[in-house]
Amino acid sequence: MKYIKALTAATAVTVSFANVALAEGEAHFVAIHVDENDPQVMNMALNNAANVNAYYLAQGDTVTIEIVTYGPGLNMVLEGKSPVADRISAMSLEIPNISFAACENTLRSMNAKTGIENVVLAEASVVPSGVVRLITLQEEGYSYIRP
Repeated sequence: MKYIKALTAATAVTVSFANVALAEGEAHFVAIHVDENDPQVMNMALNNAANVNAYYLAQGDTVTIEIVTYGPGLNMVLEGKSPVADRISAMSLEIPNISFAACENTLRSMNAKTGIENVVLAEASVVPSGVVRLITLQEEGYSYIRP
């Protein structure tokens, strides 16, 4: 009888821990594509990121967001060129699971054409290819958004 009571108590504790794990929420992953040199498009991407983050936090879930820039959209994450640099900086502090990727192919091409050594914002990391980064993120299960 003691054995059955102990087994029942152990089962109850296990079920309780399982319920706590489920109550922690789901993890979501979002890739946002920006390839236009347009502050309105980038602001829409940033709005999408902020709204998605707020929604999932309210649900008790987590979300990881990566904004991938390439082509003309790379200007949105370049020092001295980005009209949204302050907003990117603020959002990076407010949303710990947001990141910004800058295409190295585009950066290298821009630098060669202009003879100027463009530098990405501190909040952005350079990836070998913006397009390949989007493919990789989608293969890893990220949802794809294009504002």
